[in-house]
Amino acid sequence: MSALLTDVWPLSWSIGVFLLATAVTVVCSIRLAGVGDTLADRTGWGEALFGAVLFGLVTSLSGIVMTAVSAAADQPDLAYSNAVGGIAAQTLALVVADAFLRRVNLEHAAASLPNMLFGCLLIGLLGIALMAAFSPSVTVLGLHPASVVMVAFYIGGLQLIRSYGEPMWRAVTTRETVSDVASEDTEGLAGHKTSRLWTEFAAVAGLVMLGGWAVARAAEGIVEHTGLSAGLVGAVFMGLVNALPEAVTSIAAVRRGAVTLAIAAVVGGNCLDALNLVVGDIAYRGGSLFHAANQDELFLTSSALVMTAVLLGGLLVRQKRGWLKIGFDGILLIAIYAGTVAVLAF
Repeated sequence: MSALLTDVWPLSWSIGVFLLATAVTVVCSIRLAGVGDTLADRTGWGEALFGAVLFGLVTSLSGIVMTAVSAAADQPDLAYSNAVGGIAAQTLALVVADAFLRRVNLEHAAASLPNMLFGCLLIGLLGIALMAAFSPSVTVLGLHPASVVMVAFYIGGLQLIRSYGEPMWRAVTTRETVSDVASEDTEGLAGHKTSRLWTEFAAVAGLVMLGGWAVARAAEGIVEHTGLSAGLVGAVFMGLVNALPEAVTSIAAVRRGAVTLAIAAVVGGNCLDALNLVVGDIAYRGGSLFHAANQDELFLTSSALVMTAVLLGGLLVRQKRGWLKIGFDGILLIAIYAGTVAVLAF
């Protein structure tokens, strides 16, 4: 049993567990959208804040576990690339969710100041990670000082977003804007007690964490037996699985009419994925995780930062119907992600 937990798995096991864990993640994420939307209404937090914090935390749990397991197994490339690769893939997931909102672009319908502030927070976190990679290789108790700065930056940003007063900027309401109001109960959740919903929310979170552990262990086997680079496996394969909870829940949220939650889950989850680098830095015993990142990982971080800037541009411009019905930002996000994968592969 201990060998199963610690040794590198055979390739057939690795692929099978990878696919099974992916399927479990998808099923859990579909259920999570309904439960999370109902809890957002009952807690009074609203879709944007609930989605970005609690919802984003649960959907990021698999990625957090993947990063921690890979870093502890002395696979810093896998750990780092999984975190930032998940951000890039999750941002791309909004293009998929946008395709399910037929009458108008998602960025137009989900106008929300908190969502844009979370986007700014994410750019700051990614910027700090890049600064850390080019800073002196110094650690205190095994941690790079940037890890502490990133946590403080996130907490400060979260407090600012929660306490902002009357905004000096607001989105113009149009016929296509979908306000953050209580959603219709389409899954029979209205009759469930709040305590039961929280219990189910926690149970789903546990399954997502287990799936993250299985994916990380399977990825180690894939790297070992195929000769693929750890950066590519972490950024593309693990990154895509890391993005599945946000992608599936965003699509489910759009279908429920909770468009603000759809964007909040992705942007908020991305902020927490940036903090995955802190988790990896704690788990990695070979020094600073930021300095273990090679050129591919730094390129991937830059790509995630650019994709976030493009998403913020889409939220500000708010095209009703843009290029190919997904807007200029959707087209650019696809192009940037495809270019990133091509560079990492070749």
